[in-house]
Amino acid sequence: MPADVTADPPVRQLDRRLVLLLAVATGAAVANLYYAQPLLDVIAARLGTSPGVAGLIVTASQIGYAAGLVFVVPLGDLVERRRLVVRMLIGCAVALAACALAPGIAALALAIVVVGVTSVVAQVLVPFAGDLAADDERGRVVGTIMSGLLIGILAARTVSGFVAELAGWRAIYVLAAAMMLACAAALQRMLPVIAPRAVTPYRALLRSVGTLVREEPLLRLRMAYGMLGILTFTLLWTALTFLLSGPAYGYSEGTIGLFGLAGLIGAAAAQGAGRLADRGHASATTVLGWVAVLVGWILCDLGGSSLVALIAGVLVLDAGVQGQHITNQSLIYSLRPEARSRLTTAYMAGNFSAAALGSALASALWSVGGWDAVSIVGGATAVIALALWGIDRWRISQAAAVAPAPVPAPDLSAATPRPPRRG
Repeated sequence: MPADVTADPPVRQLDRRLVLLLAVATGAAVANLYYAQPLLDVIAARLGTSPGVAGLIVTASQIGYAAGLVFVVPLGDLVERRRLVVRMLIGCAVALAACALAPGIAALALAIVVVGVTSVVAQVLVPFAGDLAADDERGRVVGTIMSGLLIGILAARTVSGFVAELAGWRAIYVLAAAMMLACAAALQRMLPVIAPRAVTPYRALLRSVGTLVREEPLLRLRMAYGMLGILTFTLLWTALTFLLSGPAYGYSEGTIGLFGLAGLIGAAAAQGAGRLADRGHASATTVLGWVAVLVGWILCDLGGSSLVALIAGVLVLDAGVQGQHITNQSLIYSLRPEARSRLTTAYMAGNFSAAALGSALASALWSVGGWDAVSIVGGATAVIALALWGIDRWRISQAAAVAPAPVPAPDLSAATPRPPRRG
């Protein structure tokens, strides 16, 4: 039985089963974007095209995801979200089924665009969970769901390659479609129905994303942290492939893929950062996260010739990036409860742009100066972020110093005559 429609989310703590389901659904949705990446050569051979043309599938998914961030995610503030989530999951399942049945590369690319658009349901679920969570558990809940998202990204390539080896490249899309339908059925049953708070027309809703960015300095600061974080993250994972496959290590694709397991440490960091943010330690998690990123890049640079240093650097860096990412989202969701989906659009659109820049920058830096150049620029992102943190703390201290001291309430006890004691 669906829950009664309410104007506000419940304040009780969320059922752990629902949090786990949201984490699984988020991870499964975002995984749809990555299934094709290890299969491009196979897809090109089966569909009779070149690997270069097949590579456009990845571009198609990115185009679809970007469009979904801009035009679909803000709807989470305007329409009833359980219905929106379920319909997006069903639409994603249909698009994935179309991928499995695609007769040629053009049909596959078109279906992948729709997969990208509908897979932004992951970015609808995260602010939805922020609404459902009580204030003192929001960081933990968001951290759990973002852990699911991270695991989905990490697992997608490995699962895709394994399934394709057993049953062909189309099989992974059949399984993914079934997963989306299963998530839709489960969320239809378990999610509450909450009346949307925004009554703004759709076009004005889209324009209001820019208004939020202009009016909320905390959002701008956290967007800057987020963009620097995803930039350094993409630099690492793009250039790491060049390093590990090059003469220094000469690893195979399968061995390189195992390095993705290091990202599971980032999932654990997301949990810890969320809990600390709930306890009011967001500033500490921010500075510690960026110090970890800086230390991680120093270790990674040493990892050009030391596998132990490289693995340690990847672990520390990834933990720092994921921890600050959860802190960012926990804080921006506290700004305007009625606009959490639009806050997500602003934050994630910045991240998406920075990720694209990071991929291009990694290739350019590798060509110019190899692993050392990548490490220097990566470390510089942490230095910039720490400088922003220092400036922000200085600004807050200056504002506190010039603020007028509170006027104490007058003590009226001496001026007020006391009634005579009796007896």
